[in-house]
Amino acid sequence: MKNVLTTDPPVVTRRPCVTLWLMRTAATLHLVVVLCQPVLAGMFLTGDVDAIAVHGTIGSLLAAYDLLVLLPIAIAYVTGGRGRVFVLPVVVVLFLATGFQIGMGYSRELQLHVPLGVLIVTAAVLLAAWSWTASAARGRGAARSPR
Repeated sequence: MKNVLTTDPPVVTRRPCVTLWLMRTAATLHLVVVLCQPVLAGMFLTGDVDAIAVHGTIGSLLAAYDLLVLLPIAIAYVTGGRGRVFVLPVVVVLFLATGFQIGMGYSRELQLHVPLGVLIVTAAVLLAAWSWTASAARGRGAARSPR
C-alpha cells in the first residue's frame, strides 16, 4: 500500500530546445543541398553541360552555408543547448572537406573529388539523421532512461 503522506516528485517532460531545432533544420537543409550535387554531376555526365556550372556554384554556396549557418548553429547547440560535443568537430570537418572538395573539383582532380564527395554525402546523411534521434535531444550529462 502506498503511503499517502509522501509525494513523488512531478514528472518533468523535457522537449528539445531551440538550438536542437535549429541544428535539425540546418543539418537537414545541408543534406538536401549536398544530395543535389551528385544529381547535377550525373546530369553533366549525361550531356547537360550547363549542370556543371550549377554544380560548382552550389558547391561554393554550400561552403558559405557551412561557415555562416551550420557552424554557428553547431556552436550554439553544443555550448548554449548543452548538446553533444562531437557535433562541432563533425561540422568543422564537413566545412574543411567541402573547401577541399571545391579545390579538387576546379582542378579536375576527380580521383580525389569523387570519393571525397561520397564521404561528404555520407557524413551529411549521418549528421542529419542523428539530429532527429532521441540521443540528440538528450543533451550532455543527461541520464539515460531505464529500459
